[in-house]
Amino acid sequence: MAADSSVSRRHAFIGGLCMCCSAALARRTDTSVGPFATHEVAAGIHIRRGVDQDATLTNGGAIANVGFIIGRDAVAVIDPGGSRLDGERLRATVREATRLPVRYVVMSHVHPDHVFGAAAFEADRPQFVGHVRLTRALAVRGEYYRKRLEEILGKDAAGPVVMPTVLVKDRTEIDLGGRVLALTAHGLAHSDCDLSVLDHMTATLLPADLLFVQRIPSLDGSLQGWVKELSALEDLQARRAVPGHGPSSVDWPSGARDLQRYLHILLRETRQAIAGGMDIDTTVQTIGRSERGKWKLFDDYHGHNITQAFKELEWE
Repeated sequence: MAADSSVSRRHAFIGGLCMCCSAALARRTDTSVGPFATHEVAAGIHIRRGVDQDATLTNGGAIANVGFIIGRDAVAVIDPGGSRLDGERLRATVREATRLPVRYVVMSHVHPDHVFGAAAFEADRPQFVGHVRLTRALAVRGEYYRKRLEEILGKDAAGPVVMPTVLVKDRTEIDLGGRVLALTAHGLAHSDCDLSVLDHMTATLLPADLLFVQRIPSLDGSLQGWVKELSALEDLQARRAVPGHGPSSVDWPSGARDLQRYLHILLRETRQAIAGGMDIDTTVQTIGRSERGKWKLFDDYHGHNITQAFKELEWE
């Protein structure tokens, strides 16, 4: 199993964020902890669009879509950001919008760009909410992720690993006061601990990295599981969705069509390659080439996705 060496290096971070950039060459452009711009995608739902890059010193790890939902009595943060600084800026943005308490911080899955801002909210004493498997995932990967982030962002910039205090095994609801959010723990898909949020008030789905738009998806769980979970999400009565990466919101379910196409091509062509006796080195160079040019960071992540798919499907 020898994928292209550059692909292997870029994905040593197990699908979380890429370590290919040299911190020595980067320059942080903003070290303030003031608020950042958000888009109110629906009433009371504020989203910061992450940059379509891998984590660097310059972007401070602010590469995922993160935000917050304001209810009558309280606030829920939906993914706290990709570093301590990112989390501090998100908290400042919340405080600029409302003085209501932050009662919940939802951590959608284990990847660093979605969880390392959590420490910025510890003073608010919220419930940190995650998938039932998130605790184990953070225990296994968290310290490694933290050290790698510090190599990019600098000492103490990543923030500590914050463990969830509320675990979702199947489904649960949290009430912000006249505003109920439905949380669903998904099976093995993008990762092994994906959690989605549905705001009933505005019919807005926040599936985090179960939905990538424009930026190439990164497979760190199960290709077949991702296809299954995405199909189930499409049945929800939602008007819009907030991708984990991409625009701050898209129409639903039409906004998932590109991701569906990509995953199905990856599934079909990998099975065909395995059935034809193709070795993994060749598959990395041939599978899914019709998708090149349709996704940002395609060359950085597509080879990794093929490798993951091949390992999953070769023993079907």
